[in-house]
Amino acid sequence: MTSIQFTASALVPIALGFFGLGTGYFIVGGTNLFGFPEPNESTNKTLGLWGIWMPGFLQFVTGTYLWIGLTWFDVFKDPVLYMAALAFTAYGVHWFVLGFKMYRGYDDRPDAWMGIAFGLISLLGAIVFYGAGDVPVGILFTGLVLIYIFEIATRFTGSELYERGVSTFQVLTGIWLLYLAYAATVNTALGWHWWL
Repeated sequence: MTSIQFTASALVPIALGFFGLGTGYFIVGGTNLFGFPEPNESTNKTLGLWGIWMPGFLQFVTGTYLWIGLTWFDVFKDPVLYMAALAFTAYGVHWFVLGFKMYRGYDDRPDAWMGIAFGLISLLGAIVFYGAGDVPVGILFTGLVLIYIFEIATRFTGSELYERGVSTFQVLTGIWLLYLAYAATVNTALGWHWWL
């Protein structure tokens, strides 16, 4: 029986997932925070489509790529990528649901319960990445924890103040995600040493 051995790869596709989620947070968080464009059925459908394809699809592809590289082909060796694969895949599917829900105009209240699970996976990510000494990605997961704390509060109370907190942390986390996408890209493509 012939065995094929693949060499370890330093080309981890995390920039794709960072960019997708960052774009989603800018579009959804920015629209909700600044009220532009005004909320209506057409805006919600547009937000839904962006949610499905940018943060949904791009994170799902990133997570799937990481799982395959970690398990089937053994080309990624860093064990912290296990958490990255878990997060990218889970958040990708999460955004498929959020995007479809926005597109169809479905009820937001069950998101209170979803927020608990995603708050906990975000906390797990913060524990893993800070524990591994990866502070920039730990900061990302701290932003995600804050988003879900406010998401839970918003959906259980209906408070507009908490909803503004969700949007604010989505925009701030979106900015950080785009920084991480830049850092991962220039570090890999140009050999630079941005903080990542």
